[in-house]
Amino acid sequence: MKTDVLNAMTVDVEDFFHVSAFESVISPSQWKDYQPRVDTNTRRLLDLFAKKEVKSTFFVLGWVAERYPELIKEIHRQGHEVASHGYAHRRASQQSREELLQDVKRSKDHLEDLLGEQIMGYRAPSFSIGYTNEWAFEVLAELGFKYSSSTYPVKHDLYGTPDWPRFAYNRPENIIEIPIPTLRLMGKQIPIGGGGYFRLYPYKVTEKLVRKYLRQEKQPYSFYFHPWEIDADQPRLNNAPLKSRFRHYVNLHRTEAKLERLLSDFNWSTMKDVYGVSK
Repeated sequence: MKTDVLNAMTVDVEDFFHVSAFESVISPSQWKDYQPRVDTNTRRLLDLFAKKEVKSTFFVLGWVAERYPELIKEIHRQGHEVASHGYAHRRASQQSREELLQDVKRSKDHLEDLLGEQIMGYRAPSFSIGYTNEWAFEVLAELGFKYSSSTYPVKHDLYGTPDWPRFAYNRPENIIEIPIPTLRLMGKQIPIGGGGYFRLYPYKVTEKLVRKYLRQEKQPYSFYFHPWEIDADQPRLNNAPLKSRFRHYVNLHRTEAKLERLLSDFNWSTMKDVYGVSK
């Protein structure tokens, strides 16, 4: 049975060769050597969302938006929210202040020119705003963003701010930060926000954890994933590290069916609507 709570569905619009897990074997200069699959996969998601009457926030990589403007216009035309995922999928923690400003500004400016409206949200690649670059929120506020979803309060080898707030909060920089959801179990914060964990957990485990989160925390839940996660036929990068390959390829063939169940079992909308973000 669906709960009455409205939750946020989000998609990070990037291709399989953009992901941080493969950055040790694929450099941005090599992206042109791979056949993009993001257009087809994202349109599959649009069809699924339309079937389930769900609206979502699409955090779009600027690199994708420049190459597939009609895809971004179609996302917008169907009533979804378009937000920024930066331009080149370089982690915010690997950039200087000026580099981050230029990367994010390039993405935001292009999306706003394309759609003719303000882009309010941003998500850093790999949730890469944390202890060492908290100044990134100042950059986002300077660029006119209203909210970010760039932190994950867990311990992880690529990201994590385990002692930062777990729920949406107003930053001193006058921007709302919406962390990826975690659930407290046995004194630990368990990641339940989507992505690889969604593919790894059996669906019934995910459903149980999300329902427990909604009962226990009385906060809206937000979910994230990527178009490549429904693409079991994507090329295999056998030269990538074993852990990276496991994280990326585990249960790809099951994701779309699990996602369809998730869309049916809970109520969904965009980040700006769920968290009351306004211009």
